[in-house]
Amino acid sequence: MTEHDIIARVRELSQPVLAELGLELFDLEYQPRSGLLRVVIDRPAAAVSIDDCALASERLSERLDAADPIPYSYQLEMSSPGLDRPLRREDDYRRFRGRLAHLVLAQPVDGRNDVTGRIGEGRHGMVQLLLSDAESLWVPLSAVRKAALVPEIVKGKKKK
Repeated sequence: MTEHDIIARVRELSQPVLAELGLELFDLEYQPRSGLLRVVIDRPAAAVSIDDCALASERLSERLDAADPIPYSYQLEMSSPGLDRPLRREDDYRRFRGRLAHLVLAQPVDGRNDVTGRIGEGRHGMVQLLLSDAESLWVPLSAVRKAALVPEIVKGKKKK
């Protein structure tokens, strides 16, 4: 079984397990030399908690043990995409509208190779980045080489 075959089989086994928990597979990585199987999960409408990761790990581990798709010993690592999660699909931009994002461009847009701004509207394969109150930039998603959310610090209010 090749590395590609193992990843395809683990993907096939994991998707129904995650769907039962209201989760989806965001990324999957298998490193045969170290034996690491990294599964990154997401929840379409909310954040992934530590409890979600623990439960998904337990259920997927049971499924993998029963199906035995990896002929060697491995270590299962379950995580979420994190605060600086990559943006990969057009749906990601819609989901995180209003959030701060950093985009690295494969080709310059308005003379810029990378840009940071708030995600605005999206349409027809383009996303609007709000750079300031008066400035916005429309970027074709086909020009985006790499994109991720930028974690923001939220300051709490003191209680009186």
